Amino acid sequence: MKFSAPTLDEAYKKASKEFTCSIVELEIEVIQNPSSGFLGMFSKDAIIKVLNKGEQKIVQEDSSKNVLDAEQEIKSGMEKLLKSSCYDLNVVKASIENENVYIKIDGNDAALMIGKEGYRYKALSYILHNWIKMKYDMTLSLEIAEFLKNQKENVLNYLVNIKQRVSEQGKAQTKPLDGILVKIALEELRRVYPDMYVAIKTLRDGRKVVVVNEHRK
Repeated sequence: MKFSAPTLDEAYKKASKEFTCSIVELEIEVIQNPSSGFLGMFSKDAIIKVLNKGEQKIVQEDSSKNVLDAEQEIKSGMEKLLKSSCYDLNVVKASIENENVYIKIDGNDAALMIGKEGYRYKALSYILHNWIKMKYDMTLSLEIAEFLKNQKENVLNYLVNIKQRVSEQGKAQTKPLDGILVKIALEELRRVYPDMYVAIKTLRDGRKVVVVNEHRK
């Protein structure tokens, strides 16, 4: 359960009252720290996620069951979608790990589904991402044949020059990247530079880049 209040202390008390137990008996995750904002504007409440320790085992078992159900539901939905299309494709895998849905499809028409320069892949990935996000509140990794794998390799090769620039100048910015490529670049640069500020920046035209700076902000 989630609780919000102007201060963390008040949020803790709300949770303790709801579960009718001491705060020490609760597993608490702080989702958002409170903030007074600026000149009274943009203030934020404290938000915490709480689990009663005595109920953890049951919740974990239910969570595992829910993941399996979601995987089966996603795979079934993808199979129906592909069956109604004109492409000879099948669902190879649909799995969930760390709140990310991985879908792999393959078949005789894989190249057609990807399209020239990946335009059909991007369109399908966008549609599926919205479905997964809205229904399951998770991210998506879509693989068609080896397209995603090859794209990841291309991004990692491209980042060699970005890393060189960071080493020389202490900062760098990638070129605009589409969809999953932004996520791949972000994860790789955060892995390499855990003590630096690495984030996605949206440009005025809506395109996204990954920036690396010397200091966290």
